[in-house]
Amino acid sequence: MKYVLLICDDETVSPTMEEIATSPAYQAYGAEVNRRGASLGGARLRPVADATTVRVRDGETLVSDGPFAETKDFIGGIDIIECADLDEAIAIAATHPYAGRGCVEVRPVWE
Repeated sequence: MKYVLLICDDETVSPTMEEIATSPAYQAYGAEVNRRGASLGGARLRPVADATTVRVRDGETLVSDGPFAETKDFIGGIDIIECADLDEAIAIAATHPYAGRGCVEVRPVWE
């Protein structure tokens, strides 16, 4: 089954791309996902200041700057994994460095 891991944190204290690339915790997470053969892709997202929210109401397209949610924790990236079941997806999510500082939401993908 496919799952998306939504990587959430307070982006004002997020590590830089260089810090992530050299972090033993991120390297260990990548190695664990690869060891399990679970990785289907993923990406780090740009800051919420670069976001655009689109809504259509009564046939009119409404566009606003910024994210939809009003919260300090924002989705900063996603990982797409394939696992045998939710238990395995949770085990993988628990190894992500952001699980210890923000949160990792595990969401099944419609197939």
